[in-house]
Amino acid sequence: MLEGFTLKAKGIILKKISKRPKKDLKQAITHFLEFFMIQPVSLDPFGIVKKIEHIVNLSEKRFKYFVSRIAPHLNSEEKANLVMGLSGAISLNQLAKAVRHYVELIRKTKNLQLALLLQMQLPLIERISKALLKGTEALINGWPVGDSVGAFVAAHLIGKEKVREIEEDTVLAKRKIKGREVYIIKAKGPGGRLGKIGRAVEKIVKKEKIAKIITIDAALKLEGEKTGSIAEGVGVAIGGIGVDRAYIENLAVKRDIPLDSIVIKMSQEEAIQPIKKEILASIPRVISLVEKDIVETKEKGRIIVVGVGNSCGVGNSKKEAEEAEKLAKKVLIREKVREKKRRKLF
Repeated sequence: MLEGFTLKAKGIILKKISKRPKKDLKQAITHFLEFFMIQPVSLDPFGIVKKIEHIVNLSEKRFKYFVSRIAPHLNSEEKANLVMGLSGAISLNQLAKAVRHYVELIRKTKNLQLALLLQMQLPLIERISKALLKGTEALINGWPVGDSVGAFVAAHLIGKEKVREIEEDTVLAKRKIKGREVYIIKAKGPGGRLGKIGRAVEKIVKKEKIAKIITIDAALKLEGEKTGSIAEGVGVAIGGIGVDRAYIENLAVKRDIPLDSIVIKMSQEEAIQPIKKEILASIPRVISLVEKDIVETKEKGRIIVVGVGNSCGVGNSKKEAEEAEKLAKKVLIREKVREKKRRKLF
């Protein structure tokens, strides 16, 4: 099943690049699915963030170079989506290989303890693998995913204001909200990007007097919690490897800047699958909470609002965000139809 999912993900990628993919293209993608990134040495933690950032940047450059080589005819947004889709396919491939490894090891050694451990993990592995396949399809086609919710909020807040690229794959808009000057940052859309949020915030903080930094992101919910529920807190709400978060935290400590965060809760699978209606429904509530936080800010200076997350399918204005919501709803209807057909087959 897992190896079948990997083949399906590969097929989705090939279909996006060419209707009649050649053998060389198939081989190139098969080879790239083995791509890996080695974490830097952390025995001496001093400077580890810079090391990680360097490795991550190299990885991103390799992905972009590979996509430009195999699909030069695609536009920049489609290439960005392809980069994200490849990441999903690589994760699926690694998962399938890991399970295959343990299956073969158990067969060779007749180790029942390992077999029991693997069997107990299989329901979770199946859930994750199905989500990765759906996520790969969504990212390749430019459909908004659960993790795009922060980008949605930022796009709505930008409204009709002009945006400029402040950092690689990262856009900035400036507007007045509730009488305060606000800088709004998000990953450049509508292609699938995560942006250089930490670097972008650093550029602004070094030039301007900042009263507060507000981050908005998806957060992992506990089983039993409702998808799309909202929580407020303090700190930097940025997931991932931690480079962007480290940049903002260091700046906040040096300049004594308050850090507020708003998170929209969802499961691990929901974060990488097409965005659900419960998550879309939370967006207006999050916007009102951001506006309330801006009003309650007493410190002098400008406010930074960061819409964290994957910009896949989400443009850089309110109009584009509304179009993305319409697309997301169409995708949800399509997914329901597919699910009904699948149930009839089984």
